[in-house]
Formats: sequence, structure tokens, C-alpha cells
Amino acid sequence: MRNKESDFVQLVLKYFRVSGRNALPWRATRAPYKILVSEIMLQQTQVDRVIPYFTKWMKKFPTVQSLAKAPLSDVLKEWSGLGYNRRAKLLRECAKEIVEKHGGKVPKDFSALVGLPAIGPYTAGAIRAFAFNEPEVFIETNIRAALIHHFFPRSKKVPDTKLIPILKLLLLNPDSLTIGTDSQTVGIGSREWYSALMDYGAHIKKTNPNPSRRSTHHTRQSPFEGSLRQYRGIILRRLLDGPIAHEVLLKVETEQSYFLELALRDLEREGMIKKKKGKWWIA
Repeated sequence: MRNKESDFVQLVLKYFRVSGRNALPWRATRAPYKILVSEIMLQQTQVDRVIPYFTKWMKKFPTVQSLAKAPLSDVLKEWSGLGYNRRAKLLRECAKEIVEKHGGKVPKDFSALVGLPAIGPYTAGAIRAFAFNEPEVFIETNIRAALIHHFFPRSKKVPDTKLIPILKLLLLNPDSLTIGTDSQTVGIGSREWYSALMDYGAHIKKTNPNPSRRSTHHTRQSPFEGSLRQYRGIILRRLLDGPIAHEVLLKVETEQSYFLELALRDLEREGMIKKKKGKWWIA
């Protein structure tokens, strides 16, 4: 491994030893179900917002079986306020499939993981790394920030195809991920390496102009205010208290009934809500 890669590894691990976010509740477990839940919650959501939801969730649904058999209304109630409520529905569906098809155990195999609802390639890779310590190569915004900042300091529009080979070199080289002195070194696994890399990337984003903006994969999140997401949230919060007549629901919290109508049809199409005898219900 070249000096630049070696220097990067030591820089990341040094930061992690001093300032790593080891207090994060999902860092204290290797239970695949808990790792799965944390990864779904962390999608498009900041870490600080996820912590209290994750803690409450584990008290309400401590096992994959308890989540699988829970009513959707209970699941959405625990999720309410975290945003992107469809994730909660898909997480429940994921739990059902794990119980029905995998004997209640989160699968370790990559192809089995991506075959589950709510789990794409990134989430599958993260579960394999954090729950099973497998040397899976995956990338997200903090990882991009760390790699672009160190290896492409003056480049623009950096694609992941330039970052993935660096990750592979670091992760799959048995001599690269070590800590200690020349006389006594200790290898670290995927779990600790990715925790360190993400923490270092988060640090870089706070102390520098966000390097991820120089990635070809960077996208700006659309404003929440006035968005369809906002109206979907309004509807679901109201329905958590019980079924509501169609004409009453359209007058809740806003006069913009057109957008509420769009949100209603959107939620109905996704199977989040249903209409029965003129009233809307959580499905």
C-alpha cells in the first residue's frame, strides 16, 4: 500500500481513537436486527435526530418478531416525526419477510438482504459490515467526504467509480487496517473501520466546505415546507388518532386541499392508508 493510503488510514484511526462517536446506541450492539433498524432510520436523517427514536423503537419492538406482528398504526406512531414515513411501513414488511422466509434471523448473505423490502445495496453492505463484520465495500455521504477531501482535494465532479477502488484497497488489504506501533500492531475489522471512516467524514464536513458537494452523486434535499412529504405527514398524524371522514380530513391544518388530495392518493397507492365507508384509515 502506498504512503498516501497508509497516511489516510492512520489519520482516520487516530481521529476515531480520540473523538469517535462510540456512545451511539447502535455502536453498542452487534445484533443484526438492531443494526438493520438503525440503518433504515439513518437514511436521509441526521444522527442526532435518530438517537431518541432508535431508543424508543427498541423498547416498543425489541425483536424482529414483535415488529412483524405489530399493527401498521403502532409502527407509524413510533416513527411519527422522523420523516419519510414509508420507511416505517417497509421496515415492518422487511421484518415480516425475515420471520416468514428466514426463520426470524436477519440474513447475512448480500443477495438475501437486497431481496428484502427497505434494503438496497448500501444498506445491505452496512448490515454486513456492522452486524457481521464482513469486508463489504459500500459508500455513503460521510465516506465520500473523507475520501474526496484526502485523495481528490482539488477535483470536481468526482464519481464513486474513483472512490470504490480506494475503499477496496484499504478494506481488502490485510496489512492496511492496523493500529499500534511497528513492534506491535493490531488489525481491525470492517465494523470498526467503517465506524472510524464515517466519523472522520462527518468531522471533515463540519470543519471544511463539504467535499461531498464535489461528488457527481451529490443531490440537494428539496425543501420540506409546502412539499408533498409535508402533507403526507399531516394526514398520517391525524389518522393515527383514528379514522376520519374524507371531507373532514381535507380541512385539517391547511386550506390547500389540492395537495392533501394528492397526498391521499399517494399514500393509498403505497398501501399506507385505505378508504372505507367514506372514512380514511391507517391500512
